[in-house]
Amino acid sequence: MDKFDRILQMAARPTEMSHFRQIASAVLQRRQLRILYHGRARDQTSERTVSPQRLVYYRSNWYLDAFCHWREELRSFALDRLQPVETLAIPASEISEEELDTHYTESYGIFAGQPTHTAQLRFSPQAARWVADEQWHPQQQGEVLSNGSFELRIAYSDPRELIMDILKYGPDVEVIAPSELRKLHIEKLKAALDNYTAE
Repeated sequence: MDKFDRILQMAARPTEMSHFRQIASAVLQRRQLRILYHGRARDQTSERTVSPQRLVYYRSNWYLDAFCHWREELRSFALDRLQPVETLAIPASEISEEELDTHYTESYGIFAGQPTHTAQLRFSPQAARWVADEQWHPQQQGEVLSNGSFELRIAYSDPRELIMDILKYGPDVEVIAPSELRKLHIEKLKAALDNYTAE
């Protein structure tokens, strides 16, 4: 990198290089891994055996797509929360590329699975100047309305990442549907406002 290059990362979480090498080797060698995984949501650490499928670089962070033999389903593990304990001699279970893509890319964001809802978002004319040119998801649908606002429709299965992205637009976005997502958005906005009620 020289003075003509500038690469900025947002909210990147460092991964130990020794862990990354061991995980990448298991992916390439098609070997199962025994891991310790600390999930942030429940603040719990569990030991699992996984069949690594591929590494994914998403929003400045690394993830491992793998078949979890404990859960008996495909999962995505953040590498910064994952400690590889042992690379096993057992061959990894092979999942077809088509099945991986169906599981991991049909829904919005890093939370995989078959989409169960479609978000309908309406952005103000000012925000529409940017959002209309953005790709939030390969299968999104968008429409510029007569007043200059922009409606975006996105399939999702888990609202956690989607709601964080919606909240970034503050007063320039309205959740039209589904009602559950609209209610969640209102709750988050009210909770944020409650931080300032003492003033």
